[in-house]
Amino acid sequence: MLKILIVEDDSQLASMLKYLVEDNPRYRVVGVAEDLAGALEIAEGDSPDLALVDLHLARGSTGFSVAVRLNDYDIPCLFVSGKAPSFAMPDLALGCLMKPFTGEDVHRALAMAEDMMRGRETLRPKVPANLRMYEAHEESAPLEQIAFVPQRRSLKRRLEQWIIGTSH
Repeated sequence: MLKILIVEDDSQLASMLKYLVEDNPRYRVVGVAEDLAGALEIAEGDSPDLALVDLHLARGSTGFSVAVRLNDYDIPCLFVSGKAPSFAMPDLALGCLMKPFTGEDVHRALAMAEDMMRGRETLRPKVPANLRMYEAHEESAPLEQIAFVPQRRSLKRRLEQWIIGTSH
């Protein structure tokens, strides 16, 4: 059984998504969060296998920041959004399921995400038109096209940069 975290600030949409996910007995929702803090709390307590993350969240959180932090817990994300990002982000998410979607779309997206997570070849003849899975080898957009996304560097990364910068 795949344990799923839903990160969505619209309570009605979150409830509907939970219902659609749990309509398949192979999937169980372990928690619903509306922002980064709630997602991290559930991640620490329930160890989900996958997170369905909206890109626009409550209290200034974004799906991008949630994906970055859940990555620290080795929890892959599948974005769920009204509009997909214009560039692939295989380092942040497995893909993006665009709203509106049906229960069948959700189940196919979850099955494809599970295949990617487990390293299995996916043989799904009918991929939903509103689903874009990110391949690890996809080229990212040129830096000029990417909007600024602030990131918090880890202590390890800052130390590495300080050592490299002072050793020359």
